[in-house]
Amino acid sequence: MNSNTKIWLSGFAGGAAVVLALGIGSFYIQYGTLPFVGDSVVTGETGEKAAKIERIIENNYLEDVDEKTLAEGMYAGMMASLGDKYSGYYSEDDYKKLKESSEGKYTGIGLVMEQNRETGKITVAQCYAGSPAAEAGIQAGDEIYKIGEQLAAELDVTDISNQIRNGGTKEIELTIKREGLEETFTVTIVPDTVEIPVVSSRMLENSVGYLQIAEFTDGTSEQFRTAYQELQVENMKGMIIDLRNNPGGLLDAVCDTLDQILPEGLIVYTEDKYGKREEHTCEGETPIEIPLVVLVNGESASAAEIFAGAVKDHGIAELVGTTTFGKGIVQKIYTLSDGSAVKLTVSKYYTPNGINIHGTGIEPDIKVEWPEDQEELVSPSEVNELSFAEWIQKDNQMKRAWEVIISMVAEEEE
Repeated sequence: MNSNTKIWLSGFAGGAAVVLALGIGSFYIQYGTLPFVGDSVVTGETGEKAAKIERIIENNYLEDVDEKTLAEGMYAGMMASLGDKYSGYYSEDDYKKLKESSEGKYTGIGLVMEQNRETGKITVAQCYAGSPAAEAGIQAGDEIYKIGEQLAAELDVTDISNQIRNGGTKEIELTIKREGLEETFTVTIVPDTVEIPVVSSRMLENSVGYLQIAEFTDGTSEQFRTAYQELQVENMKGMIIDLRNNPGGLLDAVCDTLDQILPEGLIVYTEDKYGKREEHTCEGETPIEIPLVVLVNGESASAAEIFAGAVKDHGIAELVGTTTFGKGIVQKIYTLSDGSAVKLTVSKYYTPNGINIHGTGIEPDIKVEWPEDQEELVSPSEVNELSFAEWIQKDNQMKRAWEVIISMVAEEEE
């Protein structure tokens, strides 16, 4: 048994014995509760039962048992008992990954790699602009032939990514095969902090700007600011913001983003189970002054719905697409002393007009269903990188958004 786990379990199991031997104070310090007092589930009785189950597993389970995994499972089980899919327990490693995701940054080389499970061939699906890999000349579509002296096809792409992210590699040598080149070439890359691009943009015909937000991370508002300003420099007359398949993200991130386009007033407010209300407002220093269309669908969730609800309630945009996901609740992270954490649903959020959309979603102003006979849209990036003619041919929701924004711009110019 892991010694730390053993100490934890024995103390947890022997509430009464701990009280007798060490005193009530030490029990409280260790567990944050008093044995047999109040409604806490952490008592001598429940601890003893947990220890009995542990001994049964230890003495009778067919396979080897990892004690740390067993303990982690107990913590996860407590969170799972809430029956809330948005609440959960994160081990130290899982919490690090969660933070990377929400921060929009990680230690790596800036590649998204795909591996053919039959051949083992690893190809570059995406290379982030400005990343160490991009600076070394790697391009999407390249095949990673060797990593160091080893054939990449003999390795697992997940293990490679984990090794780089965990700082186990100070530098990485890649041998690349590229279509159109007869010879392979080798590059040496030093892993560094990589910012994940979550905002993409382009200027369309008729001076209409397009801006896609894939997720609301710590970096979203600054990426939005840069893209928005670049479009404005190009004399943008109308804008389409694409929130389709945006799973949400951080409350502060969406508020900071909305602060760049909303008029003065309420962005969103939350209420916890005690009725405590917290408001997030916009000073309205840079309200958008051109027509705006926002694309949404059933996978636009959480923070994406805060965005959609705010622009709709303030009357600054037309929503086009399908009803959003319907997640109107907020989670908070509580970190623990060992580096692990729990994520807990703590409040509901309401749009500026006082609407909680949990379980119902936000209805678009103009409903456009995705064709049933067409392959499901995994990400707007699948189509928005095509030529504009191909794009609107393959994306009926975008085509309708385009028609709406062109009409709005024409009305504005009359």
